[in-house]
Amino acid sequence: MEIPITFELFDREISLHIFFETLAFFSAFRYYVWLRKRTKDPISTDNRLWIILGATIGAFVGSRLLGALESPSVLLDMNWLRVYQSKTIIGGLFGGLMGVELIKKAVKERESSGDLFVFPIIIGIAIGRVGCWLTGTLEPTYGSKTSFFMGMDLGDGIQRHPTALYELFFLIILFTLLRKLTKQFAFKNGSLFQLFMISYFGFRFFMEFIKPNTFFIAGLSSIQWCCILCFVYYYKVFLYPKSLVL
Repeated sequence: MEIPITFELFDREISLHIFFETLAFFSAFRYYVWLRKRTKDPISTDNRLWIILGATIGAFVGSRLLGALESPSVLLDMNWLRVYQSKTIIGGLFGGLMGVELIKKAVKERESSGDLFVFPIIIGIAIGRVGCWLTGTLEPTYGSKTSFFMGMDLGDGIQRHPTALYELFFLIILFTLLRKLTKQFAFKNGSLFQLFMISYFGFRFFMEFIKPNTFFIAGLSSIQWCCILCFVYYYKVFLYPKSLVL
């Protein structure tokens, strides 16, 4: 199998990433709807819709802004098309979190709202990473050059870390572990989402060290600084881990 894999549609060559990205959004949303029907949601339907809107807008802005900060020349050139095309999941998640918090303050919602999104988000990211892997170096999620046994030719003739596959394996393990923990412990409302964010952002922080980043601040990429910002936001979890359970 040669990567990248593409297909033709109306005489145009289309990347598989588009297909898997669409499938990821669809699957995550359908899984969320399925879970909400089977879960007692402490948040009213109206407020839940506002929260979804806040998460969507925040994720859109955050993903594009952080994606552009990975290559500051995009912002300096005022190339808004490239800003729109630049995106990263880390920015989307943190931007979505900020969007939700702002909306919750506006509608005076005090209940934690993230737990119901955790497993759909994991499913969505995992499916999307399959598309990133099959797209190879056409999508800026590939790893640095390596002699590691898992190194792959992702389309440029160089053996690279298949970071999308590493992330896929991590997400499968994280999904399984969080499911097991929810059966063993009675978590406080919101704790599951906090565990997910800290775990995923921690993984991505270290994964950035084996990616060919070109822009750094104090030796760290903009994504790593966003991860640190997330850790600071959830500092209480590190100080009082027992507070997660009832």
